[in-house]
Amino acid sequence: MSDRTVPPPVLVMGVSGSGKSTVGEALARALADRGEPAEFVDADALHPAANKEKMRQGTPLTDEDRWPWLDACAARIAEVQATGKRCVMANSALKRVYRDRLRVTAPDLVIAYLDGSRDLIAERQSHRHHEYMPNSLLDSQFATLERPQADEAAASVSIHGSVDETVAAILAALPSVTSD
Repeated sequence: MSDRTVPPPVLVMGVSGSGKSTVGEALARALADRGEPAEFVDADALHPAANKEKMRQGTPLTDEDRWPWLDACAARIAEVQATGKRCVMANSALKRVYRDRLRVTAPDLVIAYLDGSRDLIAERQSHRHHEYMPNSLLDSQFATLERPQADEAAASVSIHGSVDETVAAILAALPSVTSD
């Protein structure tokens, strides 16, 4: 970047099993491959042990459980951005208030919402094992989901294709959802 400004952070969001981590890592690599320094952060790694244990037991987190985690996520975004790299974060951010909480620290946050049917995501989840997110929580994820609204800098991206196709769709959408 010739003006040395860091592009807005990208939040790769969606329900569990939508591919946030896989797509987020691939997106950060694709950005780096085109000469834009980017760092991938998996928000799951920032959950406190108590949250992980609660989910492992099949209990959905409450908003009160999420606030400190979201604050840690926002701080991590700011840390990455301060290094001159674009932060690409995988984070469910299912509710508008969660995304708003991240925007307190990262007001220029852009969102790539990974959109897929419950049937597709359930099928994908049946082939994976997550450390602490049992498949039994999928319905609570969809019940909690508030899709990004028109006033959020967001692009809805279908996950029905390959990871490469999903990343290409995000890259194509980024210019239209940023104010760069």
